Amino acid sequence: ELIEIWTQATDKVAQAMQDAFPRSNPLYRMVSSGARGNWMQVRQIAGMRGLVANPKGEIIPRPIKSNYREGLSVLEYFIASHGARKGLADTALRTADSGYLTRRLVDVSQDVIVREDDCGTDRGLVLPVAVTGPDGQLRRHDRVETSVYARTLATDVVAPDGTVLAEAGEDVGDVIIDRVLAAGVTEVKVRSVLTCESRVGTCAKCYGRSLATGKLVDIGEAVGIIAAQSIGEPGTQLTMRTFHTGGVASAEDITQGLPRVQELFEARTPKGEAPIAEYSGRVTIDDSERLRRIVLTPDDGGEEIAYPISKRSRLLVQDGQHVEVGTQLVQGKVDPKKVLRILGPRAAQKHLVDEVQEAYSSQGVDIHDKHIEVIVRQMLRRVTVLDSGDTDLLPGELAERGRFEDANRKAIAEGLQPASGRPELMGITKASLATDSWLSAASFQETTRVLTEAAMSGRSDPLLGLKENVIIGKLIPAGTGLSRYRNVVVEPTEEAKAELYPSFGYDDIDFPPLGMGSGEAIPLDEIDFGDLR
Repeated sequence: ELIEIWTQATDKVAQAMQDAFPRSNPLYRMVSSGARGNWMQVRQIAGMRGLVANPKGEIIPRPIKSNYREGLSVLEYFIASHGARKGLADTALRTADSGYLTRRLVDVSQDVIVREDDCGTDRGLVLPVAVTGPDGQLRRHDRVETSVYARTLATDVVAPDGTVLAEAGEDVGDVIIDRVLAAGVTEVKVRSVLTCESRVGTCAKCYGRSLATGKLVDIGEAVGIIAAQSIGEPGTQLTMRTFHTGGVASAEDITQGLPRVQELFEARTPKGEAPIAEYSGRVTIDDSERLRRIVLTPDDGGEEIAYPISKRSRLLVQDGQHVEVGTQLVQGKVDPKKVLRILGPRAAQKHLVDEVQEAYSSQGVDIHDKHIEVIVRQMLRRVTVLDSGDTDLLPGELAERGRFEDANRKAIAEGLQPASGRPELMGITKASLATDSWLSAASFQETTRVLTEAAMSGRSDPLLGLKENVIIGKLIPAGTGLSRYRNVVVEPTEEAKAELYPSFGYDDIDFPPLGMGSGEAIPLDEIDFGDLR
């Protein structure tokens, strides 16, 4: 309450100060032209400093009424120095944390390279393009720029009257979005890295437009590393602080900024976890003096499930309400592993992408969804085999999804029993260490353990990623290092031949065998230069 009032007062002072500024004032010109500084800093110089936070991140309810121009009293100076020192310590820690996050992201995604034009899948994500505004008019969805933009359509976009607005395979840009909006269509189905069926890496159609060039991504582009750097670089801009607005209870403690992003990418169970309904059914809230629990009675008449929750937590369901499977029951953060178990891999992918976006966009950082999707795809790359059927997989092993699906296709083609498995969500550190390439894993972390385990089980490295090839000094399988670009022979066109040798044909000249086209060096003494004297 008190904090609310003081915040409003500070804003009013700031507004009054801004209105009183003469237009010719150098400070006014500097801020309003956008050259340097912002109004908040001017407010501290000429208005009032307002509320500051203590080292724990709680807002001190005693505001600083002075400004820097008039000078602070001793007590005010002391209160203000809290925040200043915290800011400096934070910045120092943040750079290290953000750098390490980038390193882990690069390691988990370095082998995602665009390997083919089109994987031929018809799957995709259905994403919103428009929302109905308060006036009942359709307007652009806030996140169009970072979600649908620069992707490829998976299906035709059809208007309510049956006209085709855009065909599958077209690139989504402003033109198509405006056309779709005008026709009153609210969502489109686009291709995504998450649904790409390429065995290694991803395909150009599922990735969509390269945000660097604005054209469809080239084959050989290392999109994994681009994704890792696009997520890691703004990491330094995220605040490290765990905010409490005026000392709220610790269960409500919301992790924000960088720690939240790390928590998501490492697939950890969040602090103050909120339960989600495992079945659809009816909830009753059971309050005793010591603890409170939510009891869920499933519709199928199964055994009821009790979720113990803290007294302080804010409920999102009412007593006696009917809930669908996967409904969040209490305010807080949901465990992505539970989302995967209860709602399946698609929901878990969507949850992770949305939550990471939330952490970044709350700090005003725009990252395209496709970068986060590349990382999330790597986190869900493996399947735990439950029953091996008639395949050569072992029960309990973590098989790569591609290998698991190949084994099953082979079994079904031969009329045998396929294996069954459940998708695993791995944090980025664990996923990097579980890769098929032991060279890459050993150069990442826990070198001794990785090498001894690889040696004991006699593993071989397929050398598919970038890191392993750099380690042994081979050309990396990205860019022009891909085999399809390696054996290119340039043939001159007829015009080029005519320009080069205008007087006679290209074929009339008898070239000495200078190893043309093979690229091999020829010893000089094999070529007869004639009499040189």
